[in-house]
Amino acid sequence: MDKLSVLILTKNEALDIGGCLRAVSRLQDVHVLDSASTDATREIATAHGATVTVRPFDNFAAQRNFGLHALPLRNDWVLILDADERASPELIEESLAMVEHAPDNVAAGRIRRRDYWMGRYLKHSIISPLSIRLVRRSRVHYERDINEVLVVDGDIADMRHHFDHFSFSKGMSHWFDKHNLYSTMEAELIAARRVGQPSLTKAFFARDPHERRMHQKRLFYRMPGRPLIKFLYVLLFRGGCLDGPIGLHYALLQSIYEYMIVLKTREMRMAADAAAESRDAASDSDARPVKSQPVETR
Repeated sequence: MDKLSVLILTKNEALDIGGCLRAVSRLQDVHVLDSASTDATREIATAHGATVTVRPFDNFAAQRNFGLHALPLRNDWVLILDADERASPELIEESLAMVEHAPDNVAAGRIRRRDYWMGRYLKHSIISPLSIRLVRRSRVHYERDINEVLVVDGDIADMRHHFDHFSFSKGMSHWFDKHNLYSTMEAELIAARRVGQPSLTKAFFARDPHERRMHQKRLFYRMPGRPLIKFLYVLLFRGGCLDGPIGLHYALLQSIYEYMIVLKTREMRMAADAAAESRDAASDSDARPVKSQPVETR
């Protein structure tokens, strides 16, 4: 029996789930955790032999933690995928070899993601092309509601092979709908000041790239002009211009996404300030002594 399980999270993924499952068809223990899809996602997944569980979505970290720690997975080692991702055959082979031979100190594998848009591989534009997706579930857990962070108890091995990501497979409208949700969740974290304190040392010198990125993002949240900074970062610093016109389009999309977060954060803070002023005014009114009125007697 394979010593590797697969976990795939879905929500209305009828277009993509079949291709994702076909890519891992040689593995025996494949689980789909579905967030109450209203399309044929669950039926397609069942037809491909996956074990399907439904759990209403609350946040990304909770959903992934439920999948890793509450589902009846047969194995400790788990390959984590999204429906619009395709594990290459070489990655499957490498993952099985790692499961078989990984030393006890290794608790996860870091895998390169290859993103595609309009038939082109975005080789340079992607901000964080490395993802920890092969894990010993007994030694990992997720934190942070949006853009969740995987906390690993042990070393992380870098893997040679990749998986493909087709984030625009359902079209631009779906991409904007998804990032409208993401930007709202990010803005809520920022407005509530729940993003955590950044560390300059960890932002630039932490060994783990995911820890570096987390602290870089915390620093980034404090910068003015974030949409412009992100546009220039993707296009010039990351080298998105080397991807041609598609790299320019992608940099613009990332800038728009950041602008959505900025405006929503401002809106939420203004609403919170207005609510606080209203409460203060009501409190002052309640605390003000009421003048007694003269009573006319006859």
